[in-house]
Amino acid sequence: MTPGSAGSTGGTPRIFISAAEPSGDRHAASLIRAIHTQCPAAQFLGVAGPLMQAAGCLAIEDWTRQSAMLVGAVRLAGRAYSLVHRVRRLLQTEPCNLAILVDSPALHLPMAKHIKAARCPVLYYIAPQLWAWAPWRIGRMRRRVDRLAAILPFEEPYFRQRGIDASFVGHPLVEQLTADPADPTTVQRLKTLGQPLVACLPGSRQHVIREVLPGQIEVAQGIASQHPKAGFVFAAASAEAENTIRAKLGTPPFPLHIVTGRTTDLLAAADLALCASGTATLEVAWHRLPMVVMYNGSKWGYRLVGRWLITTPHLCLVNILAGRRVVPEFMPYYVSTAPILAEALDILGNDERRVSMRQDLDAIIGSLGTDDAAQRTACMALDMLRPVT
Repeated sequence: MTPGSAGSTGGTPRIFISAAEPSGDRHAASLIRAIHTQCPAAQFLGVAGPLMQAAGCLAIEDWTRQSAMLVGAVRLAGRAYSLVHRVRRLLQTEPCNLAILVDSPALHLPMAKHIKAARCPVLYYIAPQLWAWAPWRIGRMRRRVDRLAAILPFEEPYFRQRGIDASFVGHPLVEQLTADPADPTTVQRLKTLGQPLVACLPGSRQHVIREVLPGQIEVAQGIASQHPKAGFVFAAASAEAENTIRAKLGTPPFPLHIVTGRTTDLLAAADLALCASGTATLEVAWHRLPMVVMYNGSKWGYRLVGRWLITTPHLCLVNILAGRRVVPEFMPYYVSTAPILAEALDILGNDERRVSMRQDLDAIIGSLGTDDAAQRTACMALDMLRPVT
């Protein structure tokens, strides 16, 4: 089937696409542009953030500014239910040739059920991490998803063995970081802030910052006591995150700086990263920067619920990809920062360990593919276009 042969009106492909998080908005926007390079006539509508809208998607709603925190999570659950049924009605009255769902399985797996009921094929981009927790959801996904564009290399065999048509397309972060290299002048300026230079990444979401930042401050104080000339730079993902970080830092007894929105320059300059969990660990790995990963969530939440759901021996994405402990991880909670400090000091003082860790990180980044994840996913999408019946 050629792209021009599918379409709801006059051979024009009509694609529903949905992303609920800022990161999903960025990846979906890149995918929209990639599809347009191969099929300029394609029309997009869906749950779209500002980047998707700028790429040419008509938004029926924007979820990227929502925050599922505290009582807000209850409110959003109700909004998600309403949105899912709104999408069902939309596809019944305005059929589409294809639906693309990006990440956010709590929203998109229920949505996929109704999309399939509307006889629209479903492409899922960025797989739910069923290999890490709650794997019994695989049957639900198998029934609701026609094809899966996987961004981690081990996901293709994992999902294929369980009856889902998955293809590894590469990680979209590779494209993002390739297109945004560090600025050499800024890197050199940052290097003058201290020796060694420690990058502190407390996360981008407010609740993550509150959980991670206090421990990072304690570890930074311990490093400063052993390395009086050390410099510490905290990375803020946004102005809002910067305000939260400044409020919590106060006036600690060591030199510190905050960089907002240019994490890549900081990571290119630093000697060590103290990093919250998540995709940020891959960004640190991209720069082959030694790191310690830390996240201090609910101890009782993990003991009562989390340990029964989590199935992977590692929680840090870098270690999951390696299949072994490449970087120290203190997750999902810790009771003391003393072991974290000990690891950080050992890495800073052990040249052989730093070299070995950089080599391991290089191999991990090499496994993530090249910078064409969006183009590969676009090819899958165009191959799936189905005439509306």
